[in-house]
Amino acid sequence: MKKLFTSLIIAGLALISFTAFSIPKLNSYPSAAATIFLDFDGQYVVGTIWNGGNPINCAASGLTDPQIVDAFNRVAEDYRPFEVNITTDSTVFLAAPLNQRIRVIITPTNYWNMGVGGISWMGSFTAGDDTPAFVFSNMLAYNAKYVAECCSHESGHTVGLAHQSKYDIANCSSPIETYSTGFGSGETGWAPIMGNSYSKNMTNWNNGPTPYGCTAVQDNLSTIVSNNGFGYRADDYGETLNAGTFALTGNNFNATGIITTNSDKDAFRFTLNSNSNFHVTVVPYTVPAAMNGANLDVRVELYNAAAILIRDYDPVNTMAVTIDTILNAGSYYLKVSGTGNQNIGAYGSLGEYIIAGSFNGLPIHSVSLAGTADKGKHNLSWRIVADEPIKTIEVETSNDGSHFSSLMSVSQSATNFSYQPFKNNNIFYRLKVTSVLDQTVYSNIVALKATDNAEKRFQVSNLVRNEIVVNAAENYQYTLIDINGQTIKTGTGLKGINWIDVSNLPRGINIIQIFNQDHATGSFGRQTERIIKQ
Repeated sequence: MKKLFTSLIIAGLALISFTAFSIPKLNSYPSAAATIFLDFDGQYVVGTIWNGGNPINCAASGLTDPQIVDAFNRVAEDYRPFEVNITTDSTVFLAAPLNQRIRVIITPTNYWNMGVGGISWMGSFTAGDDTPAFVFSNMLAYNAKYVAECCSHESGHTVGLAHQSKYDIANCSSPIETYSTGFGSGETGWAPIMGNSYSKNMTNWNNGPTPYGCTAVQDNLSTIVSNNGFGYRADDYGETLNAGTFALTGNNFNATGIITTNSDKDAFRFTLNSNSNFHVTVVPYTVPAAMNGANLDVRVELYNAAAILIRDYDPVNTMAVTIDTILNAGSYYLKVSGTGNQNIGAYGSLGEYIIAGSFNGLPIHSVSLAGTADKGKHNLSWRIVADEPIKTIEVETSNDGSHFSSLMSVSQSATNFSYQPFKNNNIFYRLKVTSVLDQTVYSNIVALKATDNAEKRFQVSNLVRNEIVVNAAENYQYTLIDINGQTIKTGTGLKGINWIDVSNLPRGINIIQIFNQDHATGSFGRQTERIIKQ
């Protein structure tokens, strides 16, 4: 639980360090004048309104050095978008402007104010009298995550923020949670920093209702940058996609960026000299890893050289983005921004990220596909340019040009394929070609116009060597008969392309009879075809 005082009484005070603990000296933004000091080593507080004006001899936090670093990193990420330095160094704090600094004392000494996780004065960051805020580590189980959430929350009050509450839509006058616990669980489970964020992984600044009513909405970001003498950090990367876009170079690259505002998008350019496997991850800053404590939910857009969007990567169940694809030679752009998920919108999705990627040239340089439609038959032909032998060629089809499924595998030496489709809609085709090095390349997409359904529901290859190919509009049964009327083979087949092995048959003429049920009429039909085995 956290407690907020809504008034400020200015009084002279002295803050005297009573011990000389060696605390890790950390700074999140050393060049910033505005400073939030996380004081872990104990403090003797006198001359304040706290404790009825009586001195408070604050013990050290009780946290270990690794816990202090963890808590610092979490608070630093919360304030990453702003021109403010989070520090654990008292000399940095004392050098900051008096009306642009706050000391947050992390201590188990809470006898004078029991039952709360922390306490602070609203707006004290700019008061100019060094009135401290407090976070009581003993009330937070000496847990670095809890301490960090409380530090950000209490310092949030000092920069002018009220609590964020949760309301039942049917009752706008009274909150169901004065301290909103947010929504969801797991990696994308979210709560506002100015609510109750202890149990959520994703916490950030929010534009939401306060305890004063569901329509009393407070824009956290605007309040922070408007009332405290500092604003947002300068944009580190531009958004424009052109020759001046920041270039990611080398076969392995990485860069660090910060999304500082709701409208901020960071653009990067890269060039592939040949068709390549392309792998990139964009991961928000985490403490210490595995999406722990990230504020930024990442969205990545991939554009071609003409700045035309190829794909938008915005997974809802994870805060990071991973791209594994194959790209043709040329220049491309990546655009990184903050996004929302199933639990919260994009408003507070701000913070640091790391982009890392790699690409390697493919032995398959190009796969060019062409196609024609002739009397209901679709004819495909292709050309493959590769340095290594081809292991497989797969013909794929799609009804929408986006979601493809396998139609047929052809031989590694094949350069064409023809068949009679049983669809009324237009059909999209592409090739999936895999080399002996297990690197896969997709061809361009070809769309062929639909025709009326063929008169025959089964297209059968009549001149065969080792197998009969049956392209079926429905599931079926078949009987293979020799020229003397003797049954050679029986079996079943499924809708689509099927193969019947006849490698053991002698050369000559055979008959295949195919049986199926017409689902429209319920009647059974039979189709007979002559087969010549070469």
